[in-house]
Amino acid sequence: MDAVRVALLREVLAGTEWPAATRRFAGALRSSVVPHGGGLLLVGTVEYEPWHLAAHLVDESAWSGLPELAPTLVRHRVDPEGPAHLAVGLARIEAAGRGETLLLVAPQRPGAGLLERVHDARRAGATVLSLDGGDPEVRGLAHETLAVTATDDVDLDTVQHLVSAAAGENSVPAPRGRRRFRDRLSRLADQLTAPPPARW
Repeated sequence: MDAVRVALLREVLAGTEWPAATRRFAGALRSSVVPHGGGLLLVGTVEYEPWHLAAHLVDESAWSGLPELAPTLVRHRVDPEGPAHLAVGLARIEAAGRGETLLLVAPQRPGAGLLERVHDARRAGATVLSLDGGDPEVRGLAHETLAVTATDDVDLDTVQHLVSAAAGENSVPAPRGRRRFRDRLSRLADQLTAPPPARW
């Protein structure tokens, strides 16, 4: 989702908790990966693989100049003949430890095997964050959570767009005082979506 659409989405959701909640969660994500130079593991459930969030975080990583935001997508089923970036299985979570961040995306309750792996990673020192459907056991495992339930006025995909966009914002300024393209585009979007000035 481009900066203009994110700006419009935030405008639609203005007055709700979501713009602030997604920025808070994105801030927790950034503060857990940037000081350690990366180590972001992204995992979903057997039924839900967060491809879309992985792609957006890779884009935000490139646009913001924060390579630490680019995740390793951990998969439940791995094709041994597939490309290397799609061949990371659940054993990677078992190897997670201090200085690494595990982001769990679970619209429904994950299986016991995944929860056990996440618990072991947390005990080994990994920071655990979750975008979930409000499951109490998931919330108990995570250091930081953002729940999207069936009664909320947004869906998990929308929240993932807002989180990934916010994670790439407010990074180190571009060299030589030049503003980044995304900053200029965001400012243009704000100007285009602002109400016209009052005429007296």
